[in-house]
Amino acid sequence: MATTTVRVNLTGLPRRLVADGLLSEAHALEVQREAAQEKLLLVSYLVRHKKLNANILASIAADEFGVPVLDLDAVDLAHAPLKEMEAQLIEKHHVLPLFRRGRRIFVGVSDPANLRALDEIRFGTGLTAEAVVVEEDKLARAIEKAVRSMDTAMGDLDDDLGRLEISAGDEDAHTLDEPNADVDDAPVVRFINKIMLDAINKGASDIHFEPYEKFYRIRLRQDGMLREVAQPPVALTMKIAARLKVLARLDISERRIPQDGRIKLKLSKTRSIDFRVNTCPTLWGEKIVLRILDPASARLGIDALGYEDFQKELYLGALARPYGMILVTGPTGSGKTVSLYTGVNILNTQDRNICTAEDPVEIQLPGVNQVNVHPKVGLTFASALRSFLRQDPDVILVGEIRDLETAEIAVKAAQTGHLVLATLHTNDAPKTLTRLADVGVPPYSIATAVNLIIAQRLARRLCTHCRRAVKIPREALLKEGFSEDEAASGMEIYEAVGCDQCTDGYKGRTGIYQVMPVSEAMGRLIMEGGNAIQIADQAAKEGVWDLHRAGLHKVKHGILSLAELNRVITE
Repeated sequence: MATTTVRVNLTGLPRRLVADGLLSEAHALEVQREAAQEKLLLVSYLVRHKKLNANILASIAADEFGVPVLDLDAVDLAHAPLKEMEAQLIEKHHVLPLFRRGRRIFVGVSDPANLRALDEIRFGTGLTAEAVVVEEDKLARAIEKAVRSMDTAMGDLDDDLGRLEISAGDEDAHTLDEPNADVDDAPVVRFINKIMLDAINKGASDIHFEPYEKFYRIRLRQDGMLREVAQPPVALTMKIAARLKVLARLDISERRIPQDGRIKLKLSKTRSIDFRVNTCPTLWGEKIVLRILDPASARLGIDALGYEDFQKELYLGALARPYGMILVTGPTGSGKTVSLYTGVNILNTQDRNICTAEDPVEIQLPGVNQVNVHPKVGLTFASALRSFLRQDPDVILVGEIRDLETAEIAVKAAQTGHLVLATLHTNDAPKTLTRLADVGVPPYSIATAVNLIIAQRLARRLCTHCRRAVKIPREALLKEGFSEDEAASGMEIYEAVGCDQCTDGYKGRTGIYQVMPVSEAMGRLIMEGGNAIQIADQAAKEGVWDLHRAGLHKVKHGILSLAELNRVITE
């Protein structure tokens, strides 16, 4: 490999990468700065942003620092000495204990320059820490799996599941009116706790407890799809409902009307998960749905959500403005809350006052003043917003704009020096502008207040281990919406297969986005009474991708299958 003379003051791995011709001097300085801004190790940054291959980086790092390199695929991590280190230390320093020999513990690292990690491990464990270089992508997956297993490790499930620390999250919810022996039935307690833990481990978003005349079923929503996971005896219908209602501090004697509550499940000293609970009376008992609310989802970072680079820049640019409105739109379950809270997390600094009004608050963030609206006692979105405006806010988040009063106050706030983030239920970005006009907001107010609209959907990602390339005729590609050049380029389209590392060929989800800045030309169209079609045409002229085009881009890059794109986006 050709070497380059390094003239700038670079040391360690960046200097070696420049010397080997893998990065330019300017690029090395830039990635060092950006990695520091994102609070990432240099190797983690390079791999996460696909700047360099993880395998190449591991080999170079091992050679540069004289540290052995190891393939994690060849290691049985089931025997890793995880008990020697706290999960917080593993996550903080991005290391993984691999094995122990006497008073020495060998830890997998992707960046051997992280000497502070070895010092803290030595201090925390009392053992001498020895670094072993491993590939960053494999290390990240192994750490995630290890921390998850540490969070939920409770010995024998049959003996210990009943001792999980669970508390109600809604202090205003109903309490138990009278004791009931069925509520504390030990097998039911352990069974429900196991279902909740399994749902967390599988990355589910909802748990459905559904009673019928002849059977009872429990389903999890994973990657947007419902799957049955258990069929307990129908005789347990009342006991399961009573246990869940007690956990959520609901009235177990009331079975005629829907009830809402909250459960907090403490998995470890550093991690807890909230469940939003809703009961609904059906013919054969109460159907209960638990929505899993993981605060970590708000801290994923904007890069993890699936925005294209130019879309991310538009969103970050709108967040950087001191006033105006950012609207996020899409159907229920399309990831609007996570998109909004990712923005709020970026804005959540000591010098900003952030207030949110939601129904209900789904993700709890320290440093943000969050309000649960309660229409029965007069605390509506509109009244909460009026109160916020007297609280010296910098940023206001509105869970949903449902009526003219809320819309008018939100628009007024955006026009008078506040940054307002809100959601609205429409199919795409252009329809959002006309929807506001339909609600009754004056067109000139819409044109001057709204800065950016994000329409989004969530789609299942193809599993990279088993996806299979398929040949699709040119005519079919053109019909799907690909351009002549794309159809003629012989690009590879992938389909789902299925393996032991995924579910039906899919693993995880990614967002599909239409990010539309409201330009002066669009503002004129709105004030002239233009319809959604005219606004969409103007957006296309300005280079805004619609949802289908954004989805095709992900199909082209092997992230989505055509079948999945057509499932989530219908035109």
